[in-house]
Amino acid sequence: MPSIPLPEPAPNCGNGIRETARPTRMDGPCQSGQRAAGSGQRAAGSGQRAAGSGQRAAGSGSGGRRAVLFAARSAVALHRLLDVLPVFSGDDRIERRFSLIPGSDFGTDALAALDSVGARCVPWDEAVRTPYDLTLAASPKGELDRLRGPLVLLPHGAGFGKTLPDDGTVDSASGLDPAYLLRRGTPLATLHALAHRSQVAELAVRCPAAAARATVVGDPTLDRLLASQGLRDRYRTALGTGGRRLIALTSTWGPESLLASYPDLPARLSTELPADSYQLALIMHPNDYGRSGAHDLAERHAPALATGLLTPRLYEEWAAVLVAADGVLTDHGSTALYAAALDRPLLAVCDGGDELIPGSPMARLLAAAPKVSGAAADTGRVAEHIVRAIEGHLPGSVRALAEPAFAERGRALPLLRTELYARLGLTPPATPAEPRLLPVPRVPAQAPAVHAVSAAVDGNRVHVERRPPHHDGPAGHLAAEEDAASVRHAQSAAVLFRRAGDAPAAARAVAGWTVGGWITWALDRYPGRRTAAVVLSTTHCVLRRRGGPLLSARIGACTEAGRVFRPDPAAVVSAVHCWLTATRAPSLPTTLNGLIGDRSYPVRLAPATDDEEDHAF
Repeated sequence: MPSIPLPEPAPNCGNGIRETARPTRMDGPCQSGQRAAGSGQRAAGSGQRAAGSGQRAAGSGSGGRRAVLFAARSAVALHRLLDVLPVFSGDDRIERRFSLIPGSDFGTDALAALDSVGARCVPWDEAVRTPYDLTLAASPKGELDRLRGPLVLLPHGAGFGKTLPDDGTVDSASGLDPAYLLRRGTPLATLHALAHRSQVAELAVRCPAAAARATVVGDPTLDRLLASQGLRDRYRTALGTGGRRLIALTSTWGPESLLASYPDLPARLSTELPADSYQLALIMHPNDYGRSGAHDLAERHAPALATGLLTPRLYEEWAAVLVAADGVLTDHGSTALYAAALDRPLLAVCDGGDELIPGSPMARLLAAAPKVSGAAADTGRVAEHIVRAIEGHLPGSVRALAEPAFAERGRALPLLRTELYARLGLTPPATPAEPRLLPVPRVPAQAPAVHAVSAAVDGNRVHVERRPPHHDGPAGHLAAEEDAASVRHAQSAAVLFRRAGDAPAAARAVAGWTVGGWITWALDRYPGRRTAAVVLSTTHCVLRRRGGPLLSARIGACTEAGRVFRPDPAAVVSAVHCWLTATRAPSLPTTLNGLIGDRSYPVRLAPATDDEEDHAF
């Protein structure tokens, strides 16, 4: 994170650490009288008389109404505050306002996030003039001491396991640094709402005056994750995971992060891992988007995105992906602690270097987690580590490693509500404060149109693995979706196929193909191609190998422990193609055993009927 200019030293806070005077004021993007970014409406209170004349914030203290300000310095901090909103859910006595604390390189992203949720944004110059009954912030940095009214500080991550060598007090955990928690010898916050008693103890060592105002309420973000576990199947369906293992890569911000250490790891993993066995997701830190922009990041990860890599959005979607995941590759970012609390198998890719605080929950978690050595990460053997971590996972073992970071699981919002309403002088609403379930992700993923296919045929048993076309390992043939792949790939592929129903309904009504007609056309147009197929549904394909008859393939399901799995029919087409190539005089009808993505699927192969040949799509 960029270095923040430190203010001039002030008297000691009683523990040998010098606290800092008020930081130098910096102009932020929101100025009084400006419109909130992209909102199309004037910021709340713009044009009103300055509150410094003695006027209170609108509605504050009158008729039982209270004005609450959510002050965010970055998108990370804002997302934490949004998870706290259910504390005030349904209470029309609360006026909620948001403001952007100036001074961060990533403030623009916070403004965009505020606009995306339709929040009422108050320009900072107005916010510091207006008394609020309560202010909530998730970072102690910035000009918070200019605000008028009690301040509640929440963590902006989990575990307080990171120190920033060029920012604040040496070896002090980011978020617990006395250089920011004290202003002119006085604690900045009225209340520090922490997640575990060990954090209060750590704060007591660093700054006793601030620790005296701390209490343990738990972690609202974790409670959202825990409450949403019942939606795991729904998330996986929305992500298109199917029977694959979803592996999440999580990268924090800074020079010791996973992406800074191994920037090409997502692309290499997407090539190394079989497409029918694994799905990959990359959870990036919001600051990556703030520094590089979504467009630059998409270009940087374009090879992996083309293979289906998921890149969940910054707010909520990353958490839904974590709930859906089967395993996590991580650095020392706090996302790893959330994954551990969900008991997901973990692999430590980076050790955090000088940023990791020894003895912290994060340090203990990384010490206990299986490691992916630099050599393995560089030589393409990460898949072996992933398989061992998942198959060797003991239920509950990883969750236990996260316990030192999280207390009061499932109770964060009720406990926080009690604390906040006491400071507002109001009786809390009768309705319970419950975490909002994470929404179903809508992260776009590219469906690969071309695969390099390797296969092993043993009698009627066919084992197929598919990888990207640029995979440098052995491959038996190239398979391409003819109307989604480039001409170069279509001309190079041994297997061409189309998926029925992909064209818009209007286009299908004007013109279309019969199954037999398209297969004949495809083999004539690409004379070097050996097999053409039409995927009619998840259970039915029709195909022809050059010189052979038109065949129908009916695909059965695989049932494990009451769960039903189905393969990608395009992988079945490749399996049949390989079996026909290896079998000189096939006797039909017959049943093949297709091993695809570590599961076996029965495939009934028979001559196609006239109805199948004439079927329009």
